[in-house]
Amino acid sequence: MDSESDQIKIDSGSTALTKMFRFFVHYAPSITVGVMGFVHAILLLLFWRGGVTPLVLFNVLSVVVYTFCYILCRFGHIMPVYVSIILEVTFYSVISTYFVGLRCGTYCFLFSIIPIIIYFGCKLFKGRRRWSVVLMLLLNFATFATLYIRFYNAEPVYKVSNELSIVLVVFSAFAMVFATMFYNAIYIFSTENTVINLEEKNKQLSMDAQEDALTSLLNRRGFLPLIRSLMSGNRKKHFCVAFCDLDDFKRVNDSYGHEAGDAVLLHTTMIISQELPGCDICRWGGEEFVILMRDCDMATAKSKVERLRKTIESNPTVFVGKQIFVTTTIGLEEYKDIYKKPEELIKKADERMYYGKQHGKNVLIAEDME
Repeated sequence: MDSESDQIKIDSGSTALTKMFRFFVHYAPSITVGVMGFVHAILLLLFWRGGVTPLVLFNVLSVVVYTFCYILCRFGHIMPVYVSIILEVTFYSVISTYFVGLRCGTYCFLFSIIPIIIYFGCKLFKGRRRWSVVLMLLLNFATFATLYIRFYNAEPVYKVSNELSIVLVVFSAFAMVFATMFYNAIYIFSTENTVINLEEKNKQLSMDAQEDALTSLLNRRGFLPLIRSLMSGNRKKHFCVAFCDLDDFKRVNDSYGHEAGDAVLLHTTMIISQELPGCDICRWGGEEFVILMRDCDMATAKSKVERLRKTIESNPTVFVGKQIFVTTTIGLEEYKDIYKKPEELIKKADERMYYGKQHGKNVLIAEDME
């Protein structure tokens, strides 16, 4: 019981984590500009305490820029937001380095936007345009190299205290590490989520390729491999195949409409499933059904299929207050070594069904009559 409880807690935690990451991925642009605005609000306070007036004003402008960026995100205009983030951080890194020098580490913000450039760039640009991401990364590095070379021995305009310098270095480094972790995390999640969705879609497509859309029964593509597997190997299985065809089905469509015809097919599917549980059923085409009866000899199969025929005959389909009676003609064959392919066995059952059609319909034919 404890293990089950622990498993439930794990599943609940996993679900909560998945929902959280989906939220981050979906609102990544808005979260990004919100965090950037918050970061510049903190920098504004730090530079105000340090008396660096130009950077106070610049951070005020940055907060305003990110406020407008947030509005753009709400309206789905991500490209101008993307460009604004890159330009703002680049200008901030250059201007702040000019005023307070390299020792304050504000150039680290150039590194903090690298995951932003890559993450959003790969979503916004497709095909050859993705080379723009590489170009922006090169420009980003060139900006850092230029700053480092230009201001390596330069005296800053403002000499801030050691305490503020340490705070700025740690804060800038934290922003760089946090951005790297955050965007890597949501990239990994979104990539894995995409893979899972593709696998589910492929699985659904595979199921659709093997199932009949109306009845959800197997179609030929999904049915034939089942018989093939029983026919292969050293220890071949014992089984029978029944080929069923609803009699005068065209009359149903002509008299009641195609929706009524679909209702009859669904009703017949339900009857076959109930009468022959454990059997594999295929909608061969139109009003034709093929049934695989595993571990079943001819005598047993005849008894079951005859009961099925009578049940279909006596149980009408109710459609829009009307009862639609149908009958079915069935051909039955037992697997023998002479059959090398599933199609050969099914063809024999089909031929017996066709004989029944030519000789009165609503019958079961389980042997060659001519």
